[in-house]
Amino acid sequence: MITEVRLRPLRNADFDRVLELERQLFGRGAWTYGMLADELAGLGRWYIVAEPERLDRAGDQPVVGYAGLWFDGDVTQVMTIGVDPACQRHGVGRQLLTALIERSRKLKAEAVLLEVRVDNVPAIEMYRDFGFAILGVRKRYYQPEDKDAYTMRLELAVAAGAPADAPVGSPADATADAADSQTGDAA
Repeated sequence: MITEVRLRPLRNADFDRVLELERQLFGRGAWTYGMLADELAGLGRWYIVAEPERLDRAGDQPVVGYAGLWFDGDVTQVMTIGVDPACQRHGVGRQLLTALIERSRKLKAEAVLLEVRVDNVPAIEMYRDFGFAILGVRKRYYQPEDKDAYTMRLELAVAAGAPADAPVGSPADATADAADSQTGDAA
């Protein structure tokens, strides 16, 4: 069971593992290598991975989750969050989402937007716990599965009762700041 993870920028060396998780999590709708590479090369992208925090071992650990966002100058859009099925429901997704929200605050985004499958109840509950509200439904959004998605929005000025310019200062943000690039060395 994973309880603590370390977040760091996604790197080229992580592609195979991220794509493996994509296939496990999203089946026929998974991103391909080319789609992932194109996404990471886009302007305003920021991607991170989660590894188990192991005090008995130095260096990188197997990636157990990943997440990314896009900033358009006004709002951020959660592009993806994925967690290894063996590590789901242990807080990894929450840590990834927290890092995305903190990054959004640092970018001074007005809000965070995302889409989520209407049948992904655990994810919807997590997003609501963070203060996201459902805006509407996008019919047949997920292809080739032909599944609907909720569009959800988190207003950063009211998220968790904190002002939009609240200090960030989390370990995840410090790690991301060290790279201070869209995706580390992946582009």
